[in-house]
Amino acid sequence: MTNNDQQKRSAFQSRITGWKHSTGVRYVLFALLVVMFYVSLAPKLLPETYDIAVGLPSDKEIMAPMDIPDTKATLKAQEEAAEKVGQVYTILPLRNETLVAQMLDRIFRLNQDDQVSEDDKIKIYREELPQRVKDYVQNFIMNNRNSSVYSPTLFEEVTQRVDEQQYHISEETFIKIPRLTAEDINEMKPVAADIVARLTADPIVEAQAARAKVAEMVSTSSLSKRTAREVVQELARLSITANKFYDEEATKTAKVEARENTPTVYIKQGDVLVQKGERITQEMYTLLEKNGLLKDEVNYSPQFGLVLLSLLMATGLMLFIRQSEGASRFKYNNAQFVMLLLIIFITILSMHVINILQTEQQAYIGYLAPIATGAMLITLLLDLPLAYICSILFSILASIILNQRQSEIFDFQFGFFALVTSFAAIFAIHRASQRSTLLKAGIMICLFGALSIFTLQLIDNQDWTQNSTLYALGFSVAGGLVTTILVIGLMPFFEVTFGILSALKLVELSNPNHPLLRKLLTETPGTYHHSVMVGNLSEAAAEAIGANGLLCRVGSYYHDIGKTKRPSYFIENQNNMENPHDFIDPKLSKSIIIAHARDGVEMQKDYKLPKPIRDIAEQHHGTTFLHYFYHKALRLAEEQGVEPDFTEEDFRYPGPKAQSKEAAVVGIADSVEAAVRSLRKPTVEQVESMIEKIIKSRLDDHQFNECDLTMRELDLIAQTLKETVMGIFHSRIEYPEEVKKSKENEEKDRGQNVNGPTAGLEQ
Repeated sequence: MTNNDQQKRSAFQSRITGWKHSTGVRYVLFALLVVMFYVSLAPKLLPETYDIAVGLPSDKEIMAPMDIPDTKATLKAQEEAAEKVGQVYTILPLRNETLVAQMLDRIFRLNQDDQVSEDDKIKIYREELPQRVKDYVQNFIMNNRNSSVYSPTLFEEVTQRVDEQQYHISEETFIKIPRLTAEDINEMKPVAADIVARLTADPIVEAQAARAKVAEMVSTSSLSKRTAREVVQELARLSITANKFYDEEATKTAKVEARENTPTVYIKQGDVLVQKGERITQEMYTLLEKNGLLKDEVNYSPQFGLVLLSLLMATGLMLFIRQSEGASRFKYNNAQFVMLLLIIFITILSMHVINILQTEQQAYIGYLAPIATGAMLITLLLDLPLAYICSILFSILASIILNQRQSEIFDFQFGFFALVTSFAAIFAIHRASQRSTLLKAGIMICLFGALSIFTLQLIDNQDWTQNSTLYALGFSVAGGLVTTILVIGLMPFFEVTFGILSALKLVELSNPNHPLLRKLLTETPGTYHHSVMVGNLSEAAAEAIGANGLLCRVGSYYHDIGKTKRPSYFIENQNNMENPHDFIDPKLSKSIIIAHARDGVEMQKDYKLPKPIRDIAEQHHGTTFLHYFYHKALRLAEEQGVEPDFTEEDFRYPGPKAQSKEAAVVGIADSVEAAVRSLRKPTVEQVESMIEKIIKSRLDDHQFNECDLTMRELDLIAQTLKETVMGIFHSRIEYPEEVKKSKENEEKDRGQNVNGPTAGLEQ
């Protein structure tokens, strides 16, 4: 293939695959991600609006998109609650027994004063005893006026009621009081205090009812003198006052609290607000207007807020992807980004499907949502850290989409459930090597999902009943099984559609029982052994530079599968037989050698091997030059005395050059293994020199121009290959300071290896 043909082919491939690395396409995909978030959350966060007018019939049935406060019904409920509040009474601790005791103390002192006449004593008692009741109540009011316990209006009620219920002692009693002796008063005092204390221990609204019991209690007391009993009876009645008073301010406060504590009456989500064809009243119009359901009164704040939320989530995801690879690069190509968007879409769609089945009373159905599906697919098809960050996004989306609480934007219970199950799924499959691992991951999702629900039930058991807990546990287990089924079903779709080779697929392809590998082993055992060695070398080198080591290993197993068509023409299969290249034209030898790459690709297509594996088989030689056969052809033309009818380009592999790090690494490892195998007694110095020579030769030949290998990575590859070769060929490599190889042995090696002294560069 000429340089012109190669350039045309490269330009065509660039046009075909250019979109995968286009910055413009990446911005379009980012915008699509924002739109996806916006559209998926809009039904939950943005109500539908209607174009209606007062007095005109509605052209559609209008249903409540959420629980809407019903102002009229709420006001009615508040007034009903206020009406149910009765009059509030306050009981004052007046301690009237102290009052009667003070009266008797005053009588005791005044009766002992001989300088005061009996008439003056009667006059004093007539004026002072009734006043003592008023003074006692007034003193209580003054002492408690600044107290926050009692309202000011209460004391006005107390004063008025005490005045209204004032007891008037008979004139005969005033005459009898001055005649009481000290012994009489001492006997009367405890009896009077006890009677008053007992009668005022209970709330008293009307003092008259309590005073009516005094006579009976006095008659059964220990007082023997009739005069003492009559005076105690009158003084006790005088001392007894009302202690339970209507509190107007407290009543008003109670009514206000009753109104405030009345729960808001809601029009339930899904209830019909306006029937189709029903005329719009002003009341209906106002209700719709207050709740932002009119198109001419649109509140753009929710839309703007949702746009910001979508931008924040999408930007956070993009920044994480960019930061994980470095500030100057974007880790995934656009095809992988499309696959990520499709996985996110499928996960969101599954949430919306489950949300359709949910009701406010059966919110637990949301635990059926296979939210961990996205996390598992991203782990298997893309990257482990990306799966963790997407799990956080899925938990945010689940807490909104599956939320049935109209008063809240997020339902942390579904968000917590989504996060726990996603993390459990990632942990279970991040090193998956078999399809059966997906079933184990499903079991982990079931267990951890049930555990998260049980945890929530213990923390907040008021929102959970026994039935709801059991249903939630059952749906979470079913959700784990649904997740496993979806992942198993979707994995082949993504692998085929996007050419993704998951670790599970690669492990399956590495099975020696695969028909192609069995063919390689039975028909070309030398090539099989060579491929296994190349797999060991390439995997170690790829992992050293952060490439896909497993892909390199499996690709190495199949990279020389084309040699099975003509196994005897390759040195590793020439056991106890002559080299057929010694007897044919070098141009034919070149064609046979070059054909193994093309033949291998065709065989892999027949067995439907994934494209990344085919690419390694096609690209591992790139457009390298077959030095040995070219120089052999020159010598033959010189011996025949004719001008060469060929150029160096005729003795090059058709390519293409390595398009990925993995293809380049396999090509280097292929050459290194062949070169080391061609050395009879390799030394450390020879191995190091050979590896450096191979890499430098390919670099000078521009074989790495179409992949993104850096010089630093090439140094890491060389160092890793050297260490790995030392381990694999330890028993063969000699470690003296320097072992010179005879020229004769070198020539013999050239004769045995059809590709000559630079076998590692050509095979």
